[in-house]
Amino acid sequence: MDVHALGWIALAAIILTMITIDIVGHVKTPHEPTIKEAAWWSIAYIAMAVVFGLIVWWIWGGHYGQQYFAGYITEKALSIDNLFVFVIMIAAFRVPRKYQQEVLLAGIVIALVLRLVFILAGAALIENFSWIFYLFGGWLLWTAISQAREGIETPDEHDAEEYRPSGFVKLVARIIPMTDGFIGGKVLHRHGGKTYITPMLLCIIAIGTADVMFAVDSIPAIYSLTSEPYLVFAANAFSLLGLRQLYFLIDGLLDRLIYLHYGLAAILGFIGFKLINHALHTNELPFINGGHPWELIPEPTISASLGFIVVTILITVIASVLASRRMARDGANGAHDDSLDAPRDEISDPA
Repeated sequence: MDVHALGWIALAAIILTMITIDIVGHVKTPHEPTIKEAAWWSIAYIAMAVVFGLIVWWIWGGHYGQQYFAGYITEKALSIDNLFVFVIMIAAFRVPRKYQQEVLLAGIVIALVLRLVFILAGAALIENFSWIFYLFGGWLLWTAISQAREGIETPDEHDAEEYRPSGFVKLVARIIPMTDGFIGGKVLHRHGGKTYITPMLLCIIAIGTADVMFAVDSIPAIYSLTSEPYLVFAANAFSLLGLRQLYFLIDGLLDRLIYLHYGLAAILGFIGFKLINHALHTNELPFINGGHPWELIPEPTISASLGFIVVTILITVIASVLASRRMARDGANGAHDDSLDAPRDEISDPA
């Protein structure tokens, strides 16, 4: 895929424009977004990602267009897991609702910069060391197992007490003077000739750096679908920049996606297998098949990969919604039965 410098400039311009719109249109005037507002902006961001994919399809062909869409859908699915941590971190820092947009946007911008570093590092590794796919694939398989185990846990086990700001954030809080609470939307506060940081800054750092953990999983995942850094960065950028709106849209609804971890485990497991299988097809390690390619299983096409990802997401969401409704209905019936039993217990013996 030959991407002219103008292609990178255009992508950068789109991303900067989206960030500017967020800052001017939403964060400059702090407010709590309504469900309707969050829904329309989420649709708009998804539409922009789709339009970009169609442009890729038109300029570079369907092969790269499918790679982009497979990568974008995968990153979008994996980014939902980010929201669990974002919700808990923001609750732990007790960020006022009207300032949560500012915290999310700043954290996402930091995450975007860090992911660009990961992407460029990943591209350099893959270009020079094809065996890196073995490591990426093994890591994703382990992550898939961890996701599946997490899915077995009950919702009560996902307690906010399990989550803490990173060690780096705690260290900064000890070294640099910090205000006792939030000072409007400030990240720095000047008082008595001394500069203080605020909890707002700590929360922004926590969200931005926490995304590094997800990048360790998602960057290898998307590199199994496309080896083009341009498509990898575009898919990551569009999936991350839409998280702020998605946060307010599904805040409070994440617990209903009770099978989300199983779906993510299936996707990561499939991609991990795909990476290892690709590594075997391009094998150069002397202790595996004498250093020759080992084509035991045909590599799945991009269309097959995209189909598997889409179907897995649909099954996960539909199964989660149906199960959540059934649990809510059973809970309501149980409460109704208890209310019927209560009066009988209160009836005294006539004798």
